[in-house]
This record gives sequence, structure tokens and C-alpha cells, in this order.
Amino acid sequence: MTIHALPAAARRAAALPLTAVAARADLRVENLSLRYPGGRAALTDVSLDLGPGLLGLLGPNGAGKSTLIRVLATLVRPTAGRVLWKGRDLAREPDALRAELGYLPQDFGVYAALSAREFLRFLAAVKGLAPRAVEDRIARCLDDVGLAEAADRRLSEFSGGMRQRVGIAQALLNDPALLVVDEPTVGLDPEERLRLRHLLTDLAGERLVILSTHIVSDIEATATHLAVLAQGRLRYTGTPEDLLAQADGRTWQWTVPAAQVPALRQRLAISQSVQRPGGVQLRVVADRRPSDDAEPVAPSLEDAYLHLLAPPVPGSMAAPDRAGRLQ
Repeated sequence: MTIHALPAAARRAAALPLTAVAARADLRVENLSLRYPGGRAALTDVSLDLGPGLLGLLGPNGAGKSTLIRVLATLVRPTAGRVLWKGRDLAREPDALRAELGYLPQDFGVYAALSAREFLRFLAAVKGLAPRAVEDRIARCLDDVGLAEAADRRLSEFSGGMRQRVGIAQALLNDPALLVVDEPTVGLDPEERLRLRHLLTDLAGERLVILSTHIVSDIEATATHLAVLAQGRLRYTGTPEDLLAQADGRTWQWTVPAAQVPALRQRLAISQSVQRPGGVQLRVVADRRPSDDAEPVAPSLEDAYLHLLAPPVPGSMAAPDRAGRLQ
């Protein structure tokens, strides 16, 4: 998968070698903008070229991720720009994608009185799938998401994570070339979140999977590429490795007295704070060493994401001395 973004400055910042996939991108987003009645911009000049793989669509709450997802799912029309699926304009031919689309919205509801198998039968009928092939396809989808043995249990008995897996199963009923999932791990426990991430990774082989989330750990070990939105604008496109490289040499760790932490939070971009016997161990993103005691550490994707969206105040402007006092 290759991804390009406008303007040219952003393209250069995330420059990737061109591949055959780039020349035949399955999903192309061209200068997409969307404004709500009253003029508030939800998306501004977003451009992407996407081929098979797993795209992690990152951004804080309110960044425009769900709006972009709804546009890609042909549920909302943009104000300007266009979306092409295999060269066909979705504003004119939405069915060109709908036949190949699997979609799990953020708020996915189920009929709790039905079993998982019965629920998928109902949705298969809604999707217009051929009746003769439905039973085999339902069995395959339930097996793919690890629910074959629970197929005939009522959905009212399912955990939150199991219901999300039913959501993935319904999105896979038509064997989609494009699978779009919006904030699928919200409310799940760590084990279910991990299971769902592994499942999405397995699905991103020959198809394009777009995973929208504000939780960096959801895509840290799974995404082949990233797109980061903030205030409706595309701030970064490229590989996780390229984003990590931008924070290299800008991530620091050191321990300070607990009393100093509130003031430091006002002046530094702190990605992590952990209580230790000698004080609070901070992990800070700063362009320069924030303290004589601070040691450089390798950045995590969370650090790189923080560096991208919240450029820190230079460390020297808020640096404590060795005693932990602010200078």
C-alpha cells in the first residue's frame, strides 16, 4: 500500500517509494472536504491513495475520523472533492463500492433475542446475498472470527468483545475487498482488544482494511500504514516507522519529585508518568533534553503521535534543575 497526501509539503514529509499498487490504487480520495450546515468544517482537503493492507486512521476525538469513514462507506456525500473506487466516482456510482464493502460502524447494534447465526441470516437477506450460498458463508465468517462454537447462542449472552466479532462477521458476509471498522475496541477488555487486533491483521491480506481509532496501541503492531487526522485535516500519511523516525532523539525519561509533576505537565509534552520509589518517572517528548538527569530513550508510536499533534515547548524553557525545581 502506498499513501500520498496533499499539500506537497506533507507528501515530502512522508515520502514513500512508488510501487505498482500506487499506480492502481483501489481507493482514491481526492481533495475531499465536508462542511456542515452553518459552515463548520468537518474535513478539509483530504487526499489518499490506498491499496491492500491495514491503514490505521488515527486522531483525537472530534478529528473527523468517523466523518471520513462515513464518506468512504457512501453514507455521506462530501461538499467538495471526490472518492474513487477502482476508478469509479462514488458520488455517481455508489453501488460500485457497496457490493465490495464491509462496514462496522462505531455504534453497532444487534437483536439480542437472536442467535449469532440467525442474526447473520437476517443481515445476509438485507444485503441481498444469494440464499443458496448463505449458510456456508455464515459458517465461514463465524469460524473466521472464532465464534463457530457459539453460533447458536443468543446474542444477549455474548460479551462486548463477542458482539464486536459478530459485527466483523456481518461485515465479511459479502467477502469485501474493502473492510472499514470505526473505533471497534471501545469498551473492550484488554484480552478482547488484542483478539480483535489479531483478527483484523489476519484479514488484511489481499483486501484493504481501514481501522479508525484514537487509541494508538490498537494499530501500533498491526498497521502497515498510518493516516493521522486533526481538526479535519490530514497531518501525516506514511509508515509507522517513518513516524517513529520523526520522534527519534526527542524522547526522554527521568524521575522527578511528585510535587513537581503538575507544573511540568503545563510545560512539557508528557506521554507517560509512573510512580516509582524515588518519585514519578516521566516520559517526555521534547526537542531538547528537558533536564540534566533526563536520559534519551527510543520513541514509541505513542510518543511519535504526541510529537506530531502537540509540538512540545522546547525543554530548556521548562527545565527543572537537579533538585527538581523549575528554573
